[in-house]
Amino acid sequence: MAGYEEIFRSSVEDRAGFWLRAARALDWHVAPTTALDDSNPPFFRWFPDGELNVAHNALDRHVDAGHGDRTALVYDSPVTGSRRSYTYAQLRDEVATFAGVLRDLGVTRGDRVVIYMPMVPEAAISMLACARLGAVHSVVFGGFAAKELAVRIDDAGPKVVVSASCGIEGKRVIEYKPLLDKAIELSDRKPDATVILQREQATAELGPIDVDWAEAVAKTTPADPVPVRSTDPLYVLYTSGTTGKPKGVVRDSGGYATALAWSMPNIYDVGPGETIFTASDVGWVVGHSYIVYAPLLAGATTVLYEGKPVGTPDAGQFWRVVAENRVKSLFTAPTAFRAIKKEDPEGTFLAQHDVSSLRYLFLAGERLDPETYRWASDLLGIPVIDHWWQTETGWPIAANPAGVELLEIKPGSPTRPMPGWDVQVLDETGRPAEPGVDGAIVAKLPLPPGAFPTLWNDDERYVNSYMQAFDGYYLTGDGGHIDADGYIFVMGRTDDVINVAGHRLSTGGMEEVLASHADVAECAVIGVADTMKGQIPRGFVVLKSGVDAEAEGYESRLRSELVQLVRDQIGAVASLKDVAIVPALPKTRSGKILRKTMRGIADGADEAVPSTIDDASVLDTLRPILRRE
Repeated sequence: MAGYEEIFRSSVEDRAGFWLRAARALDWHVAPTTALDDSNPPFFRWFPDGELNVAHNALDRHVDAGHGDRTALVYDSPVTGSRRSYTYAQLRDEVATFAGVLRDLGVTRGDRVVIYMPMVPEAAISMLACARLGAVHSVVFGGFAAKELAVRIDDAGPKVVVSASCGIEGKRVIEYKPLLDKAIELSDRKPDATVILQREQATAELGPIDVDWAEAVAKTTPADPVPVRSTDPLYVLYTSGTTGKPKGVVRDSGGYATALAWSMPNIYDVGPGETIFTASDVGWVVGHSYIVYAPLLAGATTVLYEGKPVGTPDAGQFWRVVAENRVKSLFTAPTAFRAIKKEDPEGTFLAQHDVSSLRYLFLAGERLDPETYRWASDLLGIPVIDHWWQTETGWPIAANPAGVELLEIKPGSPTRPMPGWDVQVLDETGRPAEPGVDGAIVAKLPLPPGAFPTLWNDDERYVNSYMQAFDGYYLTGDGGHIDADGYIFVMGRTDDVINVAGHRLSTGGMEEVLASHADVAECAVIGVADTMKGQIPRGFVVLKSGVDAEAEGYESRLRSELVQLVRDQIGAVASLKDVAIVPALPKTRSGKILRKTMRGIADGADEAVPSTIDDASVLDTLRPILRRE
């Protein structure tokens, strides 16, 4: 079997051959003979003469091959106390039936459908039903504010919106229907209909354009898969933009399915009949790729989890899910493990469950600090694999390919580039940086299959935002370096590099030091404006559960220890003298710390609460500390 070096070299030296071979893992209505249309850079198109249906590949193909009784999806909801599972045959039938509902509402190939759902099986069913019809879905995180939902409805122009009566966030029930009604009222482009899944926690009153999910399903007939061109969009997923207008990341059909089908056995080491538990949400790219599409393309079992890593009801829920479903690979965000570490630093909940099936822990979504890596590694005794990718890329840029060859793990690095990703670090002049020297992380064009071919109805912004800074390269927006062994170190967004008296310093490096302290559960460092030095760093730390912060002299002692740690490991030039102990850090629902928002507030800007925030009250608590009020 080929090792990493051979596979990666093949993807670079014989790009067309490599990806055409990878595409054979799928069923094609019309098999592609051309790998890449590169006639109009930077608008590259993969498998331009191929036709397929992604939902057929995710479901029907396995049923037709005699695997219909294999478990496809397990729904586990500690917040409602319910659990149910679907075989491939059952899920195929549910998807075909709901596709019939959408067809009856006039949805055809190329139409858009906005999905505004909680973490329930019907969210995945809706996505796959759109794919079955050749329609383009756009999932908006359930519970998003009406104004933000309206912006996405206006941009996507959906024929139908699929939603639910409510979602559950921790112990709170959030009614979706009033939010949806307000969003439609605010939007200029009105959908023809909305389909509402009624949940027992809160039922919704239906209006003139509303269709009851259960009633519509009972009256329809199943729809067959509709073949589409490989280059046709499968979905649009909105990511926040710097101008306030969200960017609609377009995902193609054939390139994406090919990349995901390659990634499951080769990166995550999960094959047919094996189980992956991706603890994310379908509102994010991780949920699209590794809760819904990739596991089903691979014939694996996927776990769809409605709950939190802690508090629903305790810090042992991930271990329970792993034990009950014999999970092989667990994939979540570093922030989830920092939350578990904070609540259960000794790992007492882990001892209550048999997690012997678990072979790998994959972490992504935010930089994995070495301290969290070490804690998880020591606790589980299995490979803890950091990997790096973005909404725009759809699948990992860099990872440790567990199914090919487990490479040396270097804490702080997501390891090496995956096939087709020619990753480089450039300085401000566009020249390659020396090994170990920080710069802008870029990827040479063309990007491999699965990466976004453009933004929805906005080719100009696609070029200006991503392709213009360095000619011939995709600007990732992340900064870092590549070491002499070719390992990538992503130190954070390029705007998280601060300039202290002429010295460019990574806040990620300082966070790494703060996180190494025995009492610190998680932390953030931001650069704030300073008249003398341009910027100075400020640190914010959250303590582990059980630490007695009220003990006499504790706060001043901890601050002194943290300041000295940074001085010892980074140097006096870092000038970190200001560290605050806070109860929590503001984060997006996907777990990213809102450093840019924190920095704006600290600098006196009137920062609005971001639409992606998980808990606005955390930011409210932190605001006076940031402003030193």
